[in-house]
Amino acid sequence: MIAIQPYEQAQFADVDALWRSVFPDDPPHNHAAVAIPQKLAVQRDLLLVAQEDGHVLGTIMAGYDGHRGWLYKLAVHPRARGCGIARALIRAAERALADLGCTKVNLQVRDTNHDAAAFWAHMGYAVEPRISMGRTL
Repeated sequence: MIAIQPYEQAQFADVDALWRSVFPDDPPHNHAAVAIPQKLAVQRDLLLVAQEDGHVLGTIMAGYDGHRGWLYKLAVHPRARGCGIARALIRAAERALADLGCTKVNLQVRDTNHDAAAFWAHMGYAVEPRISMGRTL
């Protein structure tokens, strides 16, 4: 049975391996060694892990700034795809955000990742007329 729960430090190696596999082109500031400690410092319960028999099968990270919620790092192990893990992780993150008072959730998908965009559309998310901007500090 698949359980979704907040991340535990003992899961670091499995989550790191999953993220390296699923997000091979991520910049260093998105790697587990950087992102996980940062997340644990703020809203640590919004880093969720799906596991079965002690094996990490998926993750999702969420954040809420009091105005908008965000979803990040949805990752499902390639061998476990198609089993509803991503859907369960998303819904768990959405519930956690709603419990904090969040009424709007945002996410970003790389413009070249057409499969991810189609998946998120299937989950009820829509492309909005916005320009995403960022700056690395």
